[in-house]
Amino acid sequence: MTASDLILYGIPNCDTVKKARTWLAGQGANVTFHDYKKQGVPAGRLDDWIRQVGWEKLLNRQGTTWRKLDDAVKAGVVDAASAKALMLEQASVIKRPVIERGGQVLLVGFNEADAAKALG
Repeated sequence: MTASDLILYGIPNCDTVKKARTWLAGQGANVTFHDYKKQGVPAGRLDDWIRQVGWEKLLNRQGTTWRKLDDAVKAGVVDAASAKALMLEQASVIKRPVIERGGQVLLVGFNEADAAKALG
């Protein structure tokens, strides 16, 4: 695999992030891991991700964090600005992982077939 200089954003105890990291390591990819819990969500990168893939794709409405939110908070997420504010406040509502190279989002979420296509 020619993947180099990848940045994988996520949280270390997420099963999907673990799968992605293991798969990428097996492909010989050079990956830098950005831990939301320790390093926070990079606001500037979040703006770029929203521009590239849309806030709807980034917002994980299937996860536990989203389900635990107050209904009024959920109802308030109606556009990129409101989604960004929530993502900065609650990093766990961002679909994981986000994988990028050179500032370009390659994947949001992970499965091997999509990863092979995006990184191959």
